[in-house]
Amino acid sequence: MSIIIRNKKALHDYFIIEQIEAGLVLAGSEVKSLRNGRANLKDSFVRIINNEAFVFGVHLTYHHTTNPYFKPDEKRVRKLLLHRKQIDKLFGQVSQKGLSIIPLQIYFNKKGYAKIIIALAKGKKEYDKRETIKRKELAREAQASMKNYEYPKRSNK
Repeated sequence: MSIIIRNKKALHDYFIIEQIEAGLVLAGSEVKSLRNGRANLKDSFVRIINNEAFVFGVHLTYHHTTNPYFKPDEKRVRKLLLHRKQIDKLFGQVSQKGLSIIPLQIYFNKKGYAKIIIALAKGKKEYDKRETIKRKELAREAQASMKNYEYPKRSNK
């Protein structure tokens, strides 16, 4: 499993409740550009329309060797491949509890298929974001102090 793209902003803006792996329907040139790491998940989201899941806002730059007459739209809506039970479960959670579905990362599995990890998430408030930043800074400072700490030398008597 080689992770191609991560959505770092999602972890800052949302509490992740549950993660689901889904297949991604792509054109050939999109797969090539994805292998080169030319994608962006920022500001993307998942919607369920007519019992099918679609991802909106994923920016996949077309490959430089793509025929200019057949270039797919870079921000087109892409279909997700999920089981019916998974779609029904996600739809129920989103409609009842007011949660969001967001993509977290795109990767290629062992067979070479492009997969996307989507998450059922709840939005953070501003004070939650500040608290998360504060916790990360404290952890970083603790790691730095542990790294710079010198153990006292023992004397053999």
